This record gives sequence, C-alpha cells and structure tokens, in this order.
Amino acid sequence: MAGRDRTRSFDESDVRVRATRSTRARSKDRPSFSGTFPAIVTQIDRGRITCESADGLSLTAIKARDLGRKGVVVGDNVDVIGDSNGDITSLARIVAISERRNVLRRTADDDDPTERIIVANIDLMVVVTACANPEPRSGFVDRCLAAAFDAGIEPLLLMTKSDLASPDAFLASYRSLPLKTLSIQKGADLEPLREQLSGRSSVFIGHSGVGKSTLVNALIPGAKRATGAVNEVTGRGRHISSSAVALRLESGGWLIDTPGVRSFGLAHLNPERIIAAFDDIVEVVENCPRGCDHEGSECALTAWAASDPSKDERVNSLRRLLASPRATF
Repeated sequence: MAGRDRTRSFDESDVRVRATRSTRARSKDRPSFSGTFPAIVTQIDRGRITCESADGLSLTAIKARDLGRKGVVVGDNVDVIGDSNGDITSLARIVAISERRNVLRRTADDDDPTERIIVANIDLMVVVTACANPEPRSGFVDRCLAAAFDAGIEPLLLMTKSDLASPDAFLASYRSLPLKTLSIQKGADLEPLREQLSGRSSVFIGHSGVGKSTLVNALIPGAKRATGAVNEVTGRGRHISSSAVALRLESGGWLIDTPGVRSFGLAHLNPERIIAAFDDIVEVVENCPRGCDHEGSECALTAWAASDPSKDERVNSLRRLLASPRATF
C-alpha cells in the first residue's frame, strides 16, 4: 500500500481483538424447576449444604444460580431439585427458600453493623449454662434472652451440672421473666427436657464446655457430637463443634446444636420487641415521654415499679435485658 511505513515495529497496544459473539440464543424465560421436593437445611460446612427431605433422605446440594446472593442457613425450608436417591456422588440444587418465620441473629460485637443469622424457623431457644465448671455468666444469658425476645422465639434456661453447685441463686434473678427453667445433673432423667423439645424446632445456645453436645448425644442416640473438657486454667470450654447441625428427634421436631460461642453481639437489638414480651409492661410504656430510654426517673416504669416490690423486680429484669449490649460476659 503506497506510503505505508513497512519498517514500523508493533507492540501489545496495537493489537485489536474483536469480542466473540455468543451463538447461544437469549431468552427471558426462567427455568420452571418442575419436579422439586421440599427439604430442610440441616448443615452448612465449607460451602457444602446438607438437606434432609420429608421422608428422611439426606442429600448434598448447592444453590441454584437464580437465588443470587440470597443466603441459606440451617433450619431453612427449601425446594430441591435433582437426584434424590441418596447417592453421595451426586449434587442436588436448592431452587427456592421458603419465607422464614423468624431468624436468630447476632453480631460479632456491639459495634459491628453486620448481622449474622445463626439459624431460622425456631420455636424454642434453649440457653444452656452450667452451674459450675465453667461458672454461669448472667451477662451472656441476658444477651441470649434479649435476642430470643427480639426474634419472637420462646426461651428456656437449662442449667447443667447441678450436682456440682446449686442453680437456685442464679435462677432467682430470672424468676420475674416470662421464662421456663430446668436444671439437670449428670445421669439425670431427661424426660422433662424431651417434653419441651417434642414436636418443635429447638436450638441449643451456650458457651463451650457447658454440656450441649453431651446432651444432644443423650437425647439423640447416634448423633455422635464431639465433646470436650473445660480448661482448668481459664475456666472456659474448648470449641469442639465447628458448625451448626439440625438433628431429627424421634418424638418429632428438630434439635439444632450450635458451636460454643464466646461473643453474642446485639448491634441489631430492637428494644421495643423485647418490651413486647412483657404483657403488663407494654401498657405502662405507652405513657413514657417521647424518646424515653426506659432508665431514667421520668420513665413511666419508675413510678409503676415504686408501687409494688414485685413490679420493681420485673422492671429491673427488663432494664437489665435492655442494657445487655453494654453488659460483660
């Protein structure tokens, strides 16, 4: 070609690559996912989602691309499609997540805006704490109860190792709350606890070393949850369970064992939902001044509590729960 400099050298900047045009036909139609069946998410470990169908079949699944970033947690009711013959070499797909009745949430600490959903669709939260070894910590129990009331989940305070120390003094500080309590010792009859769990979806929450996994193994033969001892120097248990797992109860319902936790941040706390758990107090706070923090002398609860010692105890319990994000544990 006339005038063209044939001596010019070329580099990467001179290269022009034309984008490859896909030959795949585009469609706005989404997959119908016919042939799905319901299941419950029982465990999530390193990205592997284990589900169990209504007939007791356990299978491994992945999320369908259509779900996008929508997360899956233990306790979720999902629709699954794919191989349902129990073959561990095949993967099913989760194509839909049913609307959750509730979720149990926590944050890493009280300044962390990121909520972490622990489990979903829970009827009963069992706060497991030991009478001794490790010592019970009211701050941690308060936080768990606050989270339960906020989520609309019924709480149960379960004291273990009552053969080592009496639970009476610790339980006395919770007697004015709408809270069921149980205390057990090693080798005790677990029938009262089984009655509370039967036919319900329950979650065990507690520090490491309080006996959660030991209880699960006793309640569900064959669960084979790992157990560990308490460190004699620190008084804390060692983390044994690495992930939450939902196990089917013979009497019906599900029991979810969670890893031992050492922090229970409540940055997401909704005080009004905690107050809603106290039927008689709801009417009182309607007379509080606007923006009331329910702690000062101008709060309607202060005058209400002064009229009766039993009311004073209830107000103190409520205020302790509302202050739980600032409590130590």
